Amino acid sequence: MKSLKISTLIAIAVLLGACSSSDSPFVTIAPPPPAATVDLQVLHASPDAPLVDIVVNGTAVLEDVDFKNGSGRLVVDAGTQNVEVAGILADGSMISAIGPVDLTLDADTIYTIVAVNDLASIEPVILAQPRTAVSAGSARLNVLHGSASAPAVDIYLTTPGAALTGIAPTATLAFTESTGPVEVAAGDYEVQVTLAGDQATIVYQSGSVALGDGNDLVITAVENTTTGVAPISLMVLDGMGAGEIADKAAGAALRVFHTSPDAPTVDVVVNDNFAAPLVPGLGFPDFAGYVQVPAADYNVKVTAAGNAGAIVIDADLSLEATQAYDVLAIDNLASITALVLNDDPRPVAAYSKVRIVHSSPTAQDVDIYVTAPGTDINTVNATLSDISFAASTGYLDLSGGDYDVTVTPAGTKTAAIGPATLTFADGSVQTVVARDAAGGGAPLNVIITSDLLDD
Repeated sequence: MKSLKISTLIAIAVLLGACSSSDSPFVTIAPPPPAATVDLQVLHASPDAPLVDIVVNGTAVLEDVDFKNGSGRLVVDAGTQNVEVAGILADGSMISAIGPVDLTLDADTIYTIVAVNDLASIEPVILAQPRTAVSAGSARLNVLHGSASAPAVDIYLTTPGAALTGIAPTATLAFTESTGPVEVAAGDYEVQVTLAGDQATIVYQSGSVALGDGNDLVITAVENTTTGVAPISLMVLDGMGAGEIADKAAGAALRVFHTSPDAPTVDVVVNDNFAAPLVPGLGFPDFAGYVQVPAADYNVKVTAAGNAGAIVIDADLSLEATQAYDVLAIDNLASITALVLNDDPRPVAAYSKVRIVHSSPTAQDVDIYVTAPGTDINTVNATLSDISFAASTGYLDLSGGDYDVTVTPAGTKTAAIGPATLTFADGSVQTVVARDAAGGGAPLNVIITSDLLDD
């Protein structure tokens, strides 16, 4: 038995050894080749367009993208892809801002889609570059002029603080033109932008910017809709998302309201400069328009006008560059305090942005109705419920038109303010402040302001 088993094994071994690869009974299945892909990133650079969704082949791959926001790199299949940029209106419905359009995407390519121009003329700029590694010790830049309101410009990439005299521009670009991918040595730089051919007219300065080894950046000049006098700001896509490099002198904007009904006329003093108040002689129920100030930490004191010793508010504020703020003196004099709000002054062409601030110490918690003119509030639910004193609704998106605004004590249908018929035009940004009458109590009323920085 033992010899039979051994001979059988030898026979099987000989048989297997005699089999060539061509007649082997074993079949090797090769794995399929990897799918060809591209990297796709997008930037919302249309200054008055609403939030948008990015739709690829009928599926939203990015949602609620705001102006100056961008994506990381999305990996999608190469070939023909159907792409659409869909704007979101005030009622939540969608409009096609760009496309849908079929794009042929070549494999191993980085594509950047930038939505530029105002909403009425919105268009895509598509940048393409090979998906290759950045050279060691270098950063790669692709710079796009994406601001329709800006003329042709010269762009200088210099050492920080360098004067431009005798330096040739790094690039000259008109709207929608780009440099294409360019490598520079990693290090610290400053971006300076002048009118084309006019080196003396500097319209933008970045301050010191670190370009790291291996950075692969798409930099887009967009319209400046925030603080400062520079007409543009720079948005940077780094493969992970978007960041902003604002003009180094952008600063902050500050607006002050006097809504304390029994407080006297006041001075608003910054950093104890009582000799020159930032806002002098502000009476109830007035407000002072935006004042541009450097971004910094401040101490703000509110005193009786002309009386430095009668300080009723003493608050520390940290004001950030490109940000607009409201400071409201609220409540009755015995408990007066400061309410600080962040403003959003960018107008949207498709609708109005409206914010309501509860600054009436008499009203306490309220419901707010924003309805079509003549609507009986007994037939509808409150637009906003249980809004407490010193609260802000944030900005509401409303289609342009006339509205009745009614404020009632929470849980009731008895109007404390209104109905006040107000007109909110598409492209407007407004704040409505509910307040007491002079001295306190009824009749309650409102302060209505435009939040546009150039108003």
